[in-house]
Amino acid sequence: MKKNIGKIDKTIRIVLGLAIIAYGLMTESLLGLIGLVPLGTALISWCPLYPVCGISTACKNCDTEK
Repeated sequence: MKKNIGKIDKTIRIVLGLAIIAYGLMTESLLGLIGLVPLGTALISWCPLYPVCGISTACKNCDTEK
């Protein structure tokens, strides 16, 4: 699986994921579980929707093959 998430995209996903999880904990709702999606995709550097849409924010000149 090729990485398709770049550094800036990864940072945004981590911050957004943690913010959604924190909100879910503060409001005691299951909404916080949704925060696991951007956090998980950031940690593995791969988003399943990007290939479908033909998007990649990863470095094109870098060796991104895992």
